[in-house]
Amino acid sequence: MAIQRMEHVGIVVDDLEAAVEFFVELGLEPRGSGQVEGPWVERIVALEEVKVEFAMLRAPDGQGEIELVKFHSPVTEDGAPHAPANTRGLRHLAFLVDDVHAVVAALEARGTELVGELVRYEDSYWLCYVRGPEGIIVELAEKIG
Repeated sequence: MAIQRMEHVGIVVDDLEAAVEFFVELGLEPRGSGQVEGPWVERIVALEEVKVEFAMLRAPDGQGEIELVKFHSPVTEDGAPHAPANTRGLRHLAFLVDDVHAVVAALEARGTELVGELVRYEDSYWLCYVRGPEGIIVELAEKIG
């Protein structure tokens, strides 16, 4: 038995529309959306009365996807949307971009904030973290040279 590939990463959000808008502006391509409910999904996620809305987005190279998920029910407590980068668990998604300075400027124009600073790492990359909707940390990297 062996893994064939990474299929997608799922991210639970409260404002699905805002999250989709953020990732589309970043450059991901919508792949479809829908709603699911019923016993089959309840059995998978081990919750009752599940009603979910979702959107799939793919990286332009076709190699990576994210699934944004909005649970309409059951209702749960909010997570820690501004948890620091060293909090245990899945903390960030990373994307390679052509011009990190331009991407950051466009994101800042729409109200997105840097977590720290845009930094040059040796002669390899420009790197930064931005905090997307609902506290999702997104790393942006631009190869140098």
